[in-house]
Amino acid sequence: MDPKQLARQIFHRTLGAVDPSAAVERCLAISGDTLCCSGQEFDLRAFPDLRVLAVGKAAHRMLDGLLALLPHQEKLSGVVSAPTASGKSRKGFQCFGGGHPEPNADSLLAGKAAGELVRNSTSETLVIVLLSGGGSALMESPLLGTLSLAEIRQINRVLVTSGASIHEINSVRKHLSAVKGGRLAQSAHPATILTLAISDVPVGRESALASGPTLPDPTTCADALDVISKYHLRDGLPAALRVWIESGAMPETPKASDPVFGSTRFELILGMHELFHAAHRFAEAEHFIACCDNSTDDWPVRKAAGALLSQLEGLQTANPTKPVALIADGELSSPVTGNGLGGRDSAFVLACVEEIAGKPIVVLSAGTDGVDGNSPAAGAVADGNTLARARHSGLDPKDFFERSDAFRFFDRLGDAIVTGPTGNNLRDLRLLLSFPSPAK
Repeated sequence: MDPKQLARQIFHRTLGAVDPSAAVERCLAISGDTLCCSGQEFDLRAFPDLRVLAVGKAAHRMLDGLLALLPHQEKLSGVVSAPTASGKSRKGFQCFGGGHPEPNADSLLAGKAAGELVRNSTSETLVIVLLSGGGSALMESPLLGTLSLAEIRQINRVLVTSGASIHEINSVRKHLSAVKGGRLAQSAHPATILTLAISDVPVGRESALASGPTLPDPTTCADALDVISKYHLRDGLPAALRVWIESGAMPETPKASDPVFGSTRFELILGMHELFHAAHRFAEAEHFIACCDNSTDDWPVRKAAGALLSQLEGLQTANPTKPVALIADGELSSPVTGNGLGGRDSAFVLACVEEIAGKPIVVLSAGTDGVDGNSPAAGAVADGNTLARARHSGLDPKDFFERSDAFRFFDRLGDAIVTGPTGNNLRDLRLLLSFPSPAK
């Protein structure tokens, strides 16, 4: 098989193995009127008031898994916000087509509906929250209520194009929102909250997932202000928000000691481990010596490219007669420097093109959500012949990189990876494959 096609095959098989609906069904079990979740039991007779909130790119598929298990669904009420429609009738649910990567009008309606869903909860209320990546944009309710949708989109654009890490971006988002940074849990108190999560954030930073609506916020107002200062964001923010922040009106988010979190449970059902396990298994099935690494998480794309290619070379040197695979995940830093099409995944592959020229190496990077920045692709794939093919077509990889136009570079070569929205959102997946040099 063509090596680039082999890399695509491993990626697609990995996507198929991390199914959100199946993950929910594995995590939960129903025995009579008892809902079991990883050893904890919830007596549904004690919770006659059951409410469901599903937010994120995997919202519909997670909800499918939950509804396949729950009895008495006629009693359910809920809110769903996802970037695509489910195509199914969901009785009792308000469904919104939230915007991503920027919030839209439905994102604001979803934020309002989520607040109304949990309002007036009692100790007999059980709120099941199905959370996945993209939720920060798909559900929003600003603390400064005078902000327009255009201004909210402006804030989002300033943050996501700044080069800041997702942790830094969300430290700001949480302090500007009524539904992020644990404030949704605060609004739902004294309800019991069970959050099932599919994570696209670094391990140990789960409160950054969808900006942590039901988790205590480890960041502070001072952290948010530091990010605004570090990345020179002040002048890009709406004037009304600048005045609000500088007046000291920005309130602190609830912390771990807040009693509202005494009746909350957070369960990670899909994350880095499951993504790595699946990719590793499929690489080994194709006879690769495979190694997983997430040390480059949040690194700039060029720095990550150099480090991973160096590690791949070391792996090949240690196994000179075998094909080797280096599997990496995480989200890299790729500041926008032009008005092209593409995102961090295609930018990473583009940063590798000249480094792997003439070598028996394949590099693939793609988003498990099927989206790479502002492009219609999930990512891209390149091999040792890509540079020569590009030059033959009059394409300069450095020029496309500087214009943030990696998608168009790979699209013209037929090497863009287009999946469409996958209904999932774990982290980005990078596959670096190396083959032993032919015997001389």
